[in-house]
Amino acid sequence: MAGSRPLGGVLDVTSKPRLAVFKFASCDGCQLQLLEAGDRLLELAGRVEIDHFLEASSRSVPGPYDVGLVEGSITTAEDAARIRGIRAQCRMLVTIGACATAGGIQALRNWGRLDDFLAAVYATPETIAALATSTAIADHVPVDFELRGCPVDRSQLLDLLTAVLLGRKPHVPGHCVCVECKARGAVCVAVAKGIACLGPVTQAGCHAICPAHDRECFGCFGPSESPNLVSLTGFYERRGTPRVDLVRLTRSFNAAAPAFRAESDRLEAGP
Repeated sequence: MAGSRPLGGVLDVTSKPRLAVFKFASCDGCQLQLLEAGDRLLELAGRVEIDHFLEASSRSVPGPYDVGLVEGSITTAEDAARIRGIRAQCRMLVTIGACATAGGIQALRNWGRLDDFLAAVYATPETIAALATSTAIADHVPVDFELRGCPVDRSQLLDLLTAVLLGRKPHVPGHCVCVECKARGAVCVAVAKGIACLGPVTQAGCHAICPAHDRECFGCFGPSESPNLVSLTGFYERRGTPRVDLVRLTRSFNAAAPAFRAESDRLEAGP
């Protein structure tokens, strides 16, 4: 996504790499994926120094760090300042999850007025200080690698950290969710059931959990490489899916990802 750069190498470390995990505006789900890794996390903990991970421990050792994992989007001026400080402290910065890589579900505010949302939610909205938009980490600082998902895939997250230790590139799928549907023998909900599904234009990583249970893909892992959204939504519209439903479909967990954002805006603008 915009502002990120591919991980072109690995760290040159002669001792245990220092790892830090940071949180911005998010639900903590991506950090929990790491915590729930069980024995694999314990094995990893023996290979790295986990110097800052407040979801797991109150222990916090000042940087600099070899690897920084960042969950969450930038939603306040304080966030914007803090991520610049974190970037300066991390040799490698990795964003994890839809909030960090595309602004998250909270980026829906980008299509409305912040004051309206605050008034609807808070009894004293004047006490809330927030930016008008929710944006990805890469919109503020250079990012070395992105792991998408809502939440991020646990295996991909562990593979990334293993790659750093072993001196190889991470294994992240480049195909779309449709391939995962085929791999698990799931019937195509778009063809067999007439459901508007984002699987053909969404990066794999979820193991097609929603289509396998007769639900559409909501784009949790963001747009795939070179997605043809105009063609896909046009097909669904000609088949009878209301345009307003297609706008909602493309404005979900990765609403602010450039490809999804452009298509939802085009659909909303009309013919």
